[in-house]
Amino acid sequence: MMWNKVDIPPEQPAFAERRRWPRTYHAPLCSEVREALELVSLPFSTRSLAPNQQFLAWQDRMAPLIDVRLPQTADADDCFPVDQTVWNLEGALLIQQDAPAFRYERSSEKVRFSSIDHWQITFLRSGKTWTSVNGHIAENEPGLMEIRSLGCPFYGRALDTKSTTLILPCDLFADHGGLPSASNNLVFKGARIKLLSDYVAFLEANLTSLTKDDLPSVRGQLRELVFHSVAPLVDYHLHNDQISQIGLMTRARHFIQNNLGSANLTPETLSRELAISRTRLYELFQNSSGVLNYIRKRRLLAARAALADPANSRKIAYIANQLGFESAANFSRAFTHEFGYSPSEVRKHTSGVKTEHPPQAEDLPTFDHWLSTLGL
Repeated sequence: MMWNKVDIPPEQPAFAERRRWPRTYHAPLCSEVREALELVSLPFSTRSLAPNQQFLAWQDRMAPLIDVRLPQTADADDCFPVDQTVWNLEGALLIQQDAPAFRYERSSEKVRFSSIDHWQITFLRSGKTWTSVNGHIAENEPGLMEIRSLGCPFYGRALDTKSTTLILPCDLFADHGGLPSASNNLVFKGARIKLLSDYVAFLEANLTSLTKDDLPSVRGQLRELVFHSVAPLVDYHLHNDQISQIGLMTRARHFIQNNLGSANLTPETLSRELAISRTRLYELFQNSSGVLNYIRKRRLLAARAALADPANSRKIAYIANQLGFESAANFSRAFTHEFGYSPSEVRKHTSGVKTEHPPQAEDLPTFDHWLSTLGL
């Protein structure tokens, strides 16, 4: 039908939707904008230091974890540019690091006097490392994942590397009976490892926007991804007994750590808690020189941490009593025998440190503190 120029088309009726029930609209879901605590990090770099001070600063930074040494061909006066940031995920640590070639060792002596026995998981973004545990060498490179127990001695060397490392407490995997002990000093690859590596890369890209409210979910994802990446690749048939023992030991360690000040922390109490016989309990702690020695050492480590805390002004006798020692004299003898120095020497050293730093520095976090309290 053709319209003349003067013709006006009839007005179309307005659209009217007819429906039996009124439409309900939902706004898009999103996070509320709110005040939230950001993640705490410990940045570190040697680049602003004089060349002959750079490696020394790096040694001091890493001393709580490993002893680092220069390659045999390097000189202590040479530049040693390191960039490192440690992120506290409150129950896990994530370490981003860019470092020149170096050698490293966690000696039997360091393991003996350290409370740090966490799992260390490393992804190399560039470079290469070789690590020896009991003569078995693990070779790590980009595309692989390396896992190691900090409760066992090791040594090795690294080329110029960029890496991301997770430090995870053993108790993080308590619900799964712990990671298999046979996982120590192994490298892994495959689709599951790629999935875990991608998740860690995602975390790195979003660390500055994460808040403490996000951490329970992050830790849960890490726990599940790590466990289900590692455990299926370890030969369970050869290590069933070891896995069972790791699960019991994880529960035992957790119970002991939570009851260090209790007078009822005895082998009998621990046997009831684990629902195992005294004989089985002593077998479990055989490599730790017995259950009583293990409890005693954990109490001494807790006492040393309390004495070294500048904010803790309680008397030595009070700290000893709170940790189950019958007298200050017995505590002092046990402490000196274990560490080679007296409780009062720790206090003197702490007092000396306090006078050298401004008061506000005492409240700042340290890498050593984060490592020693991880998972507690």
